[in-house]
Amino acid sequence: MGGSGTGPAFSAAYGANVIRKSLIPGVFGIMVFLGAILAGKQTASTIGKDLINPDVMTFSVVSIILFSVAISLLIANLFGIPQSTSQSTVLAVFAAGLYFHEVNTRKIFLEVIPAWLILPVIAYYLSLFFGRFIYRPMRRRGLTMSRSTNVNRKHFINGLILFMSMYVAFSIGANNVANAAGPIATMTANELNISGDKNFILIMILATLMVAPSFAIGSSIFGTKILNNTGKEIVLFGKFEAGIIAFVSASLLLLASVTKGIPTSLVQLNVAAILGIGVAKLGTKNIFKKTEVKKFFVMWVVAPTISFSLCLLLLFFADNLGFL
Repeated sequence: MGGSGTGPAFSAAYGANVIRKSLIPGVFGIMVFLGAILAGKQTASTIGKDLINPDVMTFSVVSIILFSVAISLLIANLFGIPQSTSQSTVLAVFAAGLYFHEVNTRKIFLEVIPAWLILPVIAYYLSLFFGRFIYRPMRRRGLTMSRSTNVNRKHFINGLILFMSMYVAFSIGANNVANAAGPIATMTANELNISGDKNFILIMILATLMVAPSFAIGSSIFGTKILNNTGKEIVLFGKFEAGIIAFVSASLLLLASVTKGIPTSLVQLNVAAILGIGVAKLGTKNIFKKTEVKKFFVMWVVAPTISFSLCLLLLFFADNLGFL
């Protein structure tokens, strides 16, 4: 998951040449950990208990769910496409719920999936608005970064872009760590016969302590190609534009996390924001003709489908072989 999350978090800063590539995994991992601990409880509860009957989350079932998610994300990472960990995880959990007839269809179809459709559209139009009506007038008046910008303003904007990228990583922790920590926490509570919200929170924190460091490891292994695809190849960012992209995508993700606990696709929010800025700069035809954008759309359909199908298939075999 860390490989897939690196692009959305630091593509803006990397594309604007604010941070060295070698520093990104460490900074990313720290902020993801803080976001998970401070703001990840509600999303972890959604993934672990609200999408399907928590009694279904046994050791075998959770192992199959996480394995299916891991394979789908591995495929996306190898292609260098930032993929939604949330969509892959939700569809794997949904497959388990369907198999055992214990799925909460109301939560999935009336809350989670509508958020997946609406939030990227909001991200696109917010970035398009900022690009056209704030960035363009500021650029015409010489208020954004240029070669003549004084040193103090340059350092301030560089620091702001880096802060925004860290803000995105924090939001990833609040939302995406729950994709692994939620099922693990519920499974542990079931295996140990532990009940109560306070006990679940404690277990969730322990699961987060185990899961969050893996985001930094995944970032260091898989993050480079994704950074190049999202940070350099869609559109060449200016530093002010990079801040808009980071602020819009992170704010929408964090809002979904702390208000409704909805596992949401940050990569789609991020790319939608990038497209909004790109359209403001280059026009609709130019930005949507780019090859990388087409590849993103294809992989966003393929990877969650793999996760869902693989989970369903493995549950069928495990059940018939007596492992469930």
